Amino acid sequence: MTTQELQSIKQRFGIIGNNAALNRDIEIAVQVAKTDLSVLITGESGVGKEHFPQIIHAYSARKHGPYFAINCGAIPEGTIDSELFGHEKGAYTDAKSDRRGYFEIANGGTLFLDEVGELPMSTQVRLLRVLESGEFIRMGSSQVQKTNVRVVAATNLNIPQAITEGRFREDLYYRLNTVEIKVPALRERKEDIALLFRKFSVDFAERYKMPPVRLSEEANKLLQSYYWNGNIRQLKNVAEQVSIMETNHDISAETLRKYLPQNEGQHAIQLARKPESNDSYMNERELLYKVLFDMKRDMNEMRQQLNGLLTQQPIANSQSPITNQEDYQTVEEIHEEPTNIEQLEKESIRRALERSAGNRKAAAEALGFSERTLYRKIKEYGL
Repeated sequence: MTTQELQSIKQRFGIIGNNAALNRDIEIAVQVAKTDLSVLITGESGVGKEHFPQIIHAYSARKHGPYFAINCGAIPEGTIDSELFGHEKGAYTDAKSDRRGYFEIANGGTLFLDEVGELPMSTQVRLLRVLESGEFIRMGSSQVQKTNVRVVAATNLNIPQAITEGRFREDLYYRLNTVEIKVPALRERKEDIALLFRKFSVDFAERYKMPPVRLSEEANKLLQSYYWNGNIRQLKNVAEQVSIMETNHDISAETLRKYLPQNEGQHAIQLARKPESNDSYMNERELLYKVLFDMKRDMNEMRQQLNGLLTQQPIANSQSPITNQEDYQTVEEIHEEPTNIEQLEKESIRRALERSAGNRKAAAEALGFSERTLYRKIKEYGL
């Protein structure tokens, strides 16, 4: 593929950057588009995985057929089968008429199944059958129907780990993963960060009728050295915040640093240790939801390791892991930490819902997980 062709594709689909891995992903998408192979797009949340199924569809023989993007994590578990495969009248209480599912109405086209790792196991069985034979059955029906649909799936999960944990079918994984496109994280595209920030700044300047912000050389270096847990989505949020909040549009590294949690992992731990503080919840947009689970797991492991130490007497020597009563207090606080983490989790969800005026999709996006997970947590915490 020539450089001109590559740039034309980027412009058409709104892709910004010149990273070699990103360019290779685009080339793979165009090349595999000519076939009917299933494609699995992997990468962290916020890296822009949604561009690649659009490229695959547009450069395929199905380009004049229908294209649907379905967020599997946003559809409640009780209705996902109906959405994908349809249902007959009377199949369940609210099924007052027949309904065609996406696999039926997208016949001859492409289905993009985003967050495919969120599918229930029963739905995974149905999906595997469609992929292998092109056959499906509507809910409440016994009639087998045929469909000719190209499936492109995406996930930010570690699918091999999910398979080990019994949350994803191994045979479905290999069926979806005929061709894999791994989208690089923003921290792996350092040469593109300043370009992306500049593009977002210009866009927000046009939207809010103001001059675009300009970063100093030191500020650009700060952007490139930052970890970017939230990837492009987080970078865009920072660009918007800076554009709106700063009256001086010449941005120094010192000014920019105010919008970047200096250590996102440590920041989350500090919040968890002080759940009673209102200030602890001011940066929920930067606090990735997954950190809570990682931290809870780490705390459980630490609790197991320190469980024996809690019953021991302090040993007065330099090699003892606990040397005084103050150290006992520290261990005890860590031992109780998981309860505080659950309180933080509940409060973070509550505040995200308040800020989004009850809009679950917006709240889930701000927290960094699927609507289905948010729905389950709302029920779990009685919010």
